[in-house]
Amino acid sequence: MAETGFTIGQLAAAAAVNIETVRYYQRIKLMPEPKRPPGGIRRYGEKELSRLQFIKTAQGLGFTLEEIADLVELDDGTNCAKAHDIAVHKLEVVRARLHDLRKIETVLSRLVRQCESRRGAIRCPLIEALQT
Repeated sequence: MAETGFTIGQLAAAAAVNIETVRYYQRIKLMPEPKRPPGGIRRYGEKELSRLQFIKTAQGLGFTLEEIADLVELDDGTNCAKAHDIAVHKLEVVRARLHDLRKIETVLSRLVRQCESRRGAIRCPLIEALQT
């Protein structure tokens, strides 16, 4: 009789993650660890693959593993407002980070222009600005 489901290696490959990533998620309780049948190996189903893909997608959106754990706990369909609050907070964090990155871009652009306009100068404006 053929066994159904994914081995941990197949699960990891299907989600494009490392096996150790799956094991780590199990240790921190983001992923369930199926029981090992007597004399057999653990098998994972579509539900576990979906969870792994959810984690990966959430990380791609900038959610931390702690935030992802909070979202996973809310996955019973009755806590949409709490999930919304988490997403709103993440959006605020992202917008603040974008604001900071725009400031950094402005300063670096100015320094690059100064470097380009002072070719041959003894003192580099970029290095001088970073040292002060």
